[in-house]
Amino acid sequence: MTVQPAPRDDDRGGLRASHDDREAVVEQLRDAAAEGRIDLDELDERLERALTAKTYAELDALTVDLPRPPVPADLPPLELKGGLHGVSRGPGRWEVPAQVIARGGLAGVKLDFSRAECRLPEVTVEAYREAAGVTIVLPDGWAADTTAMDPGIGGLKDTTTPDRLPGTPLIRVVGSGGMAGVVVRHPNRWERRKLASNPPRD
Repeated sequence: MTVQPAPRDDDRGGLRASHDDREAVVEQLRDAAAEGRIDLDELDERLERALTAKTYAELDALTVDLPRPPVPADLPPLELKGGLHGVSRGPGRWEVPAQVIARGGLAGVKLDFSRAECRLPEVTVEAYREAAGVTIVLPDGWAADTTAMDPGIGGLKDTTTPDRLPGTPLIRVVGSGGMAGVVVRHPNRWERRKLASNPPRD
């Protein structure tokens, strides 16, 4: 099988792929086989290459002749409402749309990007802390821009580092801190321990 690398809209082709990147390609290949686009022999060959791929370019070469999955920018906004019991998204794998709206409600919202799949250069998070708060957790290497955030009465606490790794999205936080405030941070010690004890599947 000879498949040429797909053109990309960015320069990430030579960057190292993650476990989640490989898993996303594996799922795309399995879907393609189920739809009859590739046969089982091709599936086995491509799966083996996907699981051992080191870079984005190697992964792109395996799906260049397949329909592309929906672009995250086309996904509808994700809205989370804390309500009476609170709500969270993550730290498991989830696909990030271009806009996320988090309303603290009475019990709070936690938005954890630790293992999120984000193929966008920038994501806007509208955080509205009401009676309870909104906590946003970013992986190391991701950066946040909170300059457009209204701290409100509860205030804004941003402890993330400004060092942004190439190929990672910028999380632009807007909205209002309300009465309870908004927290933007990297994983704490307990969360890191939990992530380490539950590594993503290859």
